[in-house]
Amino acid sequence: MAVTITDIAAKAGVSRSMVSRALTGSGPVKPQKKEEIIALARAMGYAPNQAALHLRHAKSYMIGLYFSTISQSTSPYVLHSVLTGAYSAIEKRYQIAVKGIDQHEAGSLNPSQYDGLLIMSQWDMDLDFLEEAASLEIPMVAISRRVPIDIPVVTTDEQGGMKDAMSYLLDCGHRHIGIIEGPPNLEATLLRHFGWIQAVKEHGLSHDQFPVAYGNYRYRSGYQAANQLMNQHPGLTALLCFNDEMAVGAKNALARRGLQVPKDVSLIGYDNLELPRYADLQLTSVERNAYQIAVEGARMLMHYIEDGVRPPDLELKNRLVIRESVKTQNLYVKSP
Repeated sequence: MAVTITDIAAKAGVSRSMVSRALTGSGPVKPQKKEEIIALARAMGYAPNQAALHLRHAKSYMIGLYFSTISQSTSPYVLHSVLTGAYSAIEKRYQIAVKGIDQHEAGSLNPSQYDGLLIMSQWDMDLDFLEEAASLEIPMVAISRRVPIDIPVVTTDEQGGMKDAMSYLLDCGHRHIGIIEGPPNLEATLLRHFGWIQAVKEHGLSHDQFPVAYGNYRYRSGYQAANQLMNQHPGLTALLCFNDEMAVGAKNALARRGLQVPKDVSLIGYDNLELPRYADLQLTSVERNAYQIAVEGARMLMHYIEDGVRPPDLELKNRLVIRESVKTQNLYVKSP
């Protein structure tokens, strides 16, 4: 049986992508480690598969747009924004196939199927897929977060965006704030969590005084989380939501209780999505432009495919878009 890159990686105790980079010179590897891998490959009798090499360099005019998951924690609004952004950047040059990494069968990725991959990775469980793609030398760009392998990325300042949102609530006088976070296994959730924690520390407050409930970035979970918080803490004056879809769910949960936004409870979301069904909700939100993230990522991938030169990483800035969903509270300070 022919020796494969996977065999060499297992013997050397390194990743498949590192072996691929060492053997092809397609990416950074420390000189000593590169020599060790090449020597091991020769000793094991490794020979490149010429048919695979030919397929790898034949154009398919197909881009794979991979999400960590489509069914579980990816908002349909975000999915639509990313897909629309990617299509606007590639125009008619390529077709796009949308896939979920969680549905990928290991070893089934075919280098002749895609000219490049645009990957919206949300968690480190994607590592096996990323290494498989890297071992096949398929050009890749990751969007939304930095991934555990060395490929170009387009990111946004998730932590800074949530810090600004919480700071705004605190500066408006709110001290009884409930937090609706997303799944804790997602990097975006962790970064946004650190953001609001940073804001309360800078205001001289303890994060323990702010109750937290968890959703999955979908409408129903925001509705349920808001009810949980209001049942346990009826004196809350504001809710800080980790995305807009959960914020809409929270708003409707408040409405069922006879509470109005912002008269009774202030509300902030994250993503600044266009939600035409809820045009009456003038939601203050952190703008994390998923459309623009996809546009920039797809442009980078096009250059990578067509020029063969790795593009530099890019970080887009988030900004707080202030509308009418936050009310200023009066802070009454007792005299000593």
